[in-house]
Amino acid sequence: MKLLIASDLHGSASAVRSLAARVEAESPERIVLLGDLLYHGPRNDLPHDYAPKEVVPLLNSWAPRIVAVRGNCDAEVDQMVLDFPCRADYAMVEADGHVLYLTHGHVGGMTPDNPPALAPGSAFLSGHTHVKMLEERSGILFVNPGSTSIPKDGRASYAVYESGRFALKSLNGETLSEGGWAGSA
Repeated sequence: MKLLIASDLHGSASAVRSLAARVEAESPERIVLLGDLLYHGPRNDLPHDYAPKEVVPLLNSWAPRIVAVRGNCDAEVDQMVLDFPCRADYAMVEADGHVLYLTHGHVGGMTPDNPPALAPGSAFLSGHTHVKMLEERSGILFVNPGSTSIPKDGRASYAVYESGRFALKSLNGETLSEGGWAGSA
């Protein structure tokens, strides 16, 4: 199974157009959105090309393939314009025998520093910090795709999961880092 994973879009039409080019190039079976889709939030500056009304139809065009969770900047009104559910604080997806736990990462008990109980061979996917991460702790992979629109580590990014491996990529498709569970091919 191939997944494209993105977080913290924050209503940037140019970032989502770049992401759309990556969706076209990557051809994922599913698109995982880890929250903060339309609104920039009170702690962030406006992202470049802030235009949530332009982002909505782009996201809705992928609706049948999207699995999304709610971020701290997402609101009930967002659900009124989106054609896919994005109200849950977490979701779980099975991929190639691995459980992938999806959350934005802002709710207690669902953060990289305080994750829920997960079995080795699982992955904890979150956004929120706008900083890319791919590391293994006690057999669990912790993955943050960074932010497509307001990266706090200098580079807009997304992630790809395929056949038990994750790759963190820039919005032009350049692989920045990759890895999987220790002992997996």
